Amino acid sequence: MTLPWRATCIQTPSELACNAETAEQARSIIDANLARAIELIDRACASDTPPDLVVLPEFAFQGPPHGMASSRWIELACFPIPGPITERLSAVAQRHRIHIGGHQFESAPEWPGRYFNTAFLIEPDGSVILHYRRLNTAAFPSPHDLWDDYRARVSPADMFPVVETPLGRIGMIPCGEINVPEVARVLTLQGAEIILHPTNSPLRPAQEAAKVARAAENMVYLISANVAGPIGFSRDRSIPGGRSHILDFQGRTLAYEGGDAPCVTVSAVIEPDALRKARGTDMGTSNQLIRGRWEAYAPFYQAAHFYPTNSFLNRPMEVAADLQPHLETARANMRAAGLKIS
Repeated sequence: MTLPWRATCIQTPSELACNAETAEQARSIIDANLARAIELIDRACASDTPPDLVVLPEFAFQGPPHGMASSRWIELACFPIPGPITERLSAVAQRHRIHIGGHQFESAPEWPGRYFNTAFLIEPDGSVILHYRRLNTAAFPSPHDLWDDYRARVSPADMFPVVETPLGRIGMIPCGEINVPEVARVLTLQGAEIILHPTNSPLRPAQEAAKVARAAENMVYLISANVAGPIGFSRDRSIPGGRSHILDFQGRTLAYEGGDAPCVTVSAVIEPDALRKARGTDMGTSNQLIRGRWEAYAPFYQAAHFYPTNSFLNRPMEVAADLQPHLETARANMRAAGLKIS
């Protein structure tokens, strides 16, 4: 039995470290972003409805690199995990005895010259217990870029990690990767009951719909924290964030904030035992898991090879333009597979 518990989205503002000229200036921006987020966590924990788990937005501390070369971005603003960002949050987790889900751009010592778009989960004793490097990226490096080397070092389960906690089984999906059904499904097949979704995104109907779909089709709770104020990709700071959202395992809204002001009001009670009962006893069409015909789909996935693996196995991706020849290969592969594209 798992008792009900409370999740809260920390809708915090974020300034851009890419605007700094030196690593010291970037660190000052990152520290200020951390301070604002911690102040909001403290506010949530001092409220009448203190959380057991909080989720912070994607890019909350560094912002995105805005086309900066990888070597420069690593030098300016990337850190390992554990490292300076998670260490400060670990102290907060210990002080309040809560779980903290967050995101940062990670420099990995085992892969020099590369950085990753990484989600992490810290438990109440301050330990980092989940560490997910985003696979599906548009402009950033991915483990898929060095797939053979990555698979040699990282187990399949750790590529899409799900951790057992006193709150239930938790996985994480950063931002736009919520639009990729396979990621949430793989987490579910590994036992995920709660998916944390740090995001930093404008209003996109497709992505808002994807949140509902991923929660309902996998029968998982989804806790989606977006940035306050302008999104990270808005260099002129004109595009608002907001819309943090908590959904239950049938895709129903438990808490939502349509505005982009800093807040801790997107908060709801999570009931893992209700989810487990529904998964086991609901025989209707709302329980897609009980009718899963996974074997039928496997041959099609095995035959599908669009975007090439190991695109940057022998050298790191330096700038987003380096992706172009690999996107052209993917387009040719799509045509070869019979897809009609212009």
